[in-house]
Amino acid sequence: MIKINENYLKLQASYLFSDIAKRVAAHQQANPDLKLIKLGIGDVTRALPDACIQAFHAAVDEMANDASFRGYGPEQGYDFLRQAIAREDFQARGAPIEADEIFVSDGAKCDSGNFQEIFSTDARVAITDPVYPVYVDTNVMAGRSGGAHNGRYQGLVYLDGTKENGFMPELPREPVDLIYLCYPNNPTGATATREQLRQWVDYARENKAIILYDAAYEAFIQDDSLPHSIFEIEGATEVAVEFRSFSKTAGFTGTRCAYTVVPKACMAYTDAGDAISINTLWNRRHTTKFNSVSYPVQRAAEAVYSAAGKAQVKDLIAYYLSNASFIRERMESLGYDCIGGENSPYIWIDGKSDSWEFFDLLLNKAGVVCTPGAGFGKCGEGYIRISAFNSFENVQAAMKRIADALA
Repeated sequence: MIKINENYLKLQASYLFSDIAKRVAAHQQANPDLKLIKLGIGDVTRALPDACIQAFHAAVDEMANDASFRGYGPEQGYDFLRQAIAREDFQARGAPIEADEIFVSDGAKCDSGNFQEIFSTDARVAITDPVYPVYVDTNVMAGRSGGAHNGRYQGLVYLDGTKENGFMPELPREPVDLIYLCYPNNPTGATATREQLRQWVDYARENKAIILYDAAYEAFIQDDSLPHSIFEIEGATEVAVEFRSFSKTAGFTGTRCAYTVVPKACMAYTDAGDAISINTLWNRRHTTKFNSVSYPVQRAAEAVYSAAGKAQVKDLIAYYLSNASFIRERMESLGYDCIGGENSPYIWIDGKSDSWEFFDLLLNKAGVVCTPGAGFGKCGEGYIRISAFNSFENVQAAMKRIADALA
């Protein structure tokens, strides 16, 4: 008799964005003439930068010619892209990252969900709350937790992010092995200073723990005092892995390209205490379970680092941040406390009520889709997240609708 992985049965009833989609679909069916404005999931709405499009076209033309056709590419990514990433995203900021420490993939969501596979199933996992659900659910699937109780899984260590601590949780009060951090944060939009990251790095070094650092939104950082990478912190290459994506940076949500940085100095340990290179383990996993991102997509990603690409990406980021500033300003004028929207495309709003009730109010009375904070954990209850990924015209219309609905 074939049996299932019963850890899947521990998962709470629905995945946040699936639940939102069901409610939105039901509303649209009941109100077919109302055009919804979606400021919920973090999906971009503007076209790819022209430099990326031109590189995409050129690469497709290469694939149309026998002499320049490319078949299977290296699973880790083509060297031209890995070299550009190392040089522009890390070495230019003083972070000692080399091309062979970069692994190109089809998405940071996949990587952040898959990376836990190379660690022991009895690893003690620390999760910030509010949290991107993928970090939690993939560890539940792997068997690192008990069942859910009062919205939290037994066995995971939850680190509370609150208004009082600026949504930067305190260090764990007990030893943990695996720590998930995301800054600029999804969903709260909070950012991490160098000193705050240094404390996490010091903790990880003292406890022989690993930090899985999601930096998918680093391109939105405008404050020069804030680090764009955890590898700007001394010692981080010994205890951290970083996830990056071209999705929000350059509009690749439908094109799919990201990368993970796994320093060769980063170690985990056997039961006997022997140090093992995480870079080697991830390379083995990556080459076994992944078959590389397509050549045209990698050429398009490389174009992000060209002079034209940099300028066009900067304009994209500025556009979305202008939306974010507008949303935050309007919500604050309506009397709501907010964070984010300055170095992040997300605005985290204290809704002064149940998260799902506020979500339903905006959906039903304003025709605006947001994301209920409760879907990101217990500490998200009472909040909503509004995304700046839409046209400015739609953002203006949405904020007018919200103001009317809340009047």
